[in-house]
Amino acid sequence: MITMGARQSVGLFVTPLDQATGLGIVSISFALAIGQFVWGLAQPIFGAIADKKGSYHVLIFGTLLLAGGTALTPLVQSEWALVATMGILSAAGAGAGSFSILIGATSGRLPAEKRAFAGGFINAGGSLGQFIFAPLLQAIISGFGWVAAMLTMAAATLLTIPLASLLCGKAAAPRPADGQAAGGLLRQVRLSLRNPSYLCLHAGFFTCGFHVAFLVTHLPGEVSLCGHAASVSATSLALIGLFNIGGSLAAGVLGTRYRMKYILAVMYASRAVMIAMYLMAPKTPLTFYIFAAGLGFTWLATVPPTAGLVGKLFGTRYMATLLGLTILTHQIGGFLGAWLGGIAVAHDGNYQWMWYADMLLAGAAALVNLPIQEAKVSREPVTA
Repeated sequence: MITMGARQSVGLFVTPLDQATGLGIVSISFALAIGQFVWGLAQPIFGAIADKKGSYHVLIFGTLLLAGGTALTPLVQSEWALVATMGILSAAGAGAGSFSILIGATSGRLPAEKRAFAGGFINAGGSLGQFIFAPLLQAIISGFGWVAAMLTMAAATLLTIPLASLLCGKAAAPRPADGQAAGGLLRQVRLSLRNPSYLCLHAGFFTCGFHVAFLVTHLPGEVSLCGHAASVSATSLALIGLFNIGGSLAAGVLGTRYRMKYILAVMYASRAVMIAMYLMAPKTPLTFYIFAAGLGFTWLATVPPTAGLVGKLFGTRYMATLLGLTILTHQIGGFLGAWLGGIAVAHDGNYQWMWYADMLLAGAAALVNLPIQEAKVSREPVTA
């Protein structure tokens, strides 16, 4: 809730940062795009450490990076300083406390039939964070300024320290789990990268990253271009988080009943349809709220079935690393979504071609998940 709430609300700071520093939308978008990539790169790195040494110290170190980078951001006056704070420190810290670490920390302690729901539950926490943080931070920005909001967010991230202690407790070291490949972590990674199903999973997740990063960074800009107040942006981001709570839990439950590759395909296809409907609709506040609610249902609900497929394909011993690698691919897409969005609006004055690209990629992602080799879900016979 805390780490994802902080990350998914950064779009609210784009305009205030631009006004305060004069860096321009392209420079700020580039720094946030670097942050998208670093957030992804951090996850397999910290995931490998967590798989070897346990999650507790990874989570604590990540918290300090996230809080420090966020607190230093109001001091920046150059593009490279912003890259260092929001693009590297904050992003790496959030990566150390994100999906791959948290799902990896729990999956090895749960039976296989409960992992998909657990992943959905963890993911729902991230969405709850977005629902809480977006309107709260916008209220602070409006009442006290963006610096106060940024420092409040930095202080809030420190609350993850006691939560890490509760999560890990005495079980900080990794426990043996199913699916361990002979030869250890590096051999498992090599085998995974030669698996066509795993590569298809990566390809679909790339599109998810492009989509999410583009919207979380530039949806406030789209709202502003349509002549609406910043409160419409904050409400839209909050609605995305609220509806993704239901979407994440639904994805977790459905993953126990149906093949997860089909769940992913339907989610990606639905995004293409929703973008097409948005482009044809009048750009009223109600349109943004309906669009946000629809997108929110699938927003990061792709994570539970993705994590579930990784567990099905390779077991849970190196879950944090292997899921972290898929999230790295997700964030390569995220880098492009955040950066190209800034270039589009600076060059054309709108995001039109980005919407078309996003719609095309969503359709491709739906198709690329279908060849994944996933066993049918086994269901116990009903007994009287």
